[in-house]
Amino acid sequence: MEQQYLIDSNAVIDYLAGKLPEKGMGFLNLVVNQTPNVSVITKIKVLGFSGNSEAQNLLESFFTDSNIISLSEDVVNKTIEIWK
Repeated sequence: MEQQYLIDSNAVIDYLAGKLPEKGMGFLNLVVNQTPNVSVITKIKVLGFSGNSEAQNLLESFFTDSNIISLSEDVVNKTIEIWK
């Protein structure tokens, strides 16, 4: 079984902008060439920012090709409890 990773919003942004160090870009190239895994929160955070249409299209394309992981009600409730 191949190793899977959950990609954070900052990593998505920096990767697509080509702002990661060479080793980081190489690693994420391998991860993204599989089906990238991102949480629904990452999708909301990344697509929630305004950008030019070229950047927006790149981001939307990335998420179209990604596995979006939803949150269970247990995770939502536990997160609310922790934040309180």
